[in-house]
Amino acid sequence: MRTITIEEHFLSAAFREVMSRDASGRSSDAAVAPLEEKLADLGEIRLKDMEAGGIDLQVISHTTSGVALVSGEEGIRRVRAANDQLAAAVAAHPDHFAGFALLPMTEPQAAVEELERAVHSLKFKGAMINGTTNGRFLDDPAFFPLLERAVALDVPIYIHPAEPPAVVREAYYTGFDPAVAFSLATGGWGWHSETAIHALRLILAGIFDRLPNLQVIIGHMGEMIPFMLARIDDRLTPVARNLQRPVPDYFLSNFYITTSGFFTDPPLLLAMQVIGAERIIFSVDYPYSTNEQGRFFLEHAAISPADKEKISHLNAERLLKLA
Repeated sequence: MRTITIEEHFLSAAFREVMSRDASGRSSDAAVAPLEEKLADLGEIRLKDMEAGGIDLQVISHTTSGVALVSGEEGIRRVRAANDQLAAAVAAHPDHFAGFALLPMTEPQAAVEELERAVHSLKFKGAMINGTTNGRFLDDPAFFPLLERAVALDVPIYIHPAEPPAVVREAYYTGFDPAVAFSLATGGWGWHSETAIHALRLILAGIFDRLPNLQVIIGHMGEMIPFMLARIDDRLTPVARNLQRPVPDYFLSNFYITTSGFFTDPPLLLAMQVIGAERIIFSVDYPYSTNEQGRFFLEHAAISPADKEKISHLNAERLLKLA
């Protein structure tokens, strides 16, 4: 069974430099070093980990780290360098790597231009956008040209979580030990609800009525939306009178979800009941999760072989036009 994963991360030299510069004078965390080594590698370490975990192809995207620290012309330059670094790795290992573009979201017109370059010149399969941009979601009018260009290029946008805006962190996630507060604000809860809100805002803003062919990917088994979809329909559809269809219709026709970081049957089975196997794509969230975790989960998932084939590679091949 061919296995493709599409939420797999790297850290470019351009943004690793920014992180090192901004971390000057701070004590380093020894536990982070092995993770950063894996993030920085686009060759031997990654390929060995893929082989050990039974992963045939990774669609690689830039991690959130460091990106929010740079804007303006420097940000554009570093984004281009990150994409060029990934493109070189894809060219060196075309049977094992593909790419999602990083975009300079603080400069919306430059983001449009970089998406065009990444798809046409670098042969990337879409773009990954990490959370909000200076507190603005993708339904902000400034980003509509970017969504239009994604439709014109026939590539999806992957919305990945990032840390919530400072005002949200302060209101919701303070008052605990720093490690607890950070985890609650990010992978322990916060950024999943943040991404769910991002997805719902796109629907409620009428983006998919204006761009019915736009396809969006969200990870982590749908960022809680499949569990909530009936409730969302009950409460939001009656008041969203600007929309042409019920709110869940857009989620079922314009969104794909991935399994990234979720390795138990109950959320998978729920997602399959709600949205169907045709819109679920296997992912690991490497190196934040291990390929072995993901592959073991996939192999032992209590689903039919036909659905397993869809989730493991057929859906990704169709959506991303992977050979």
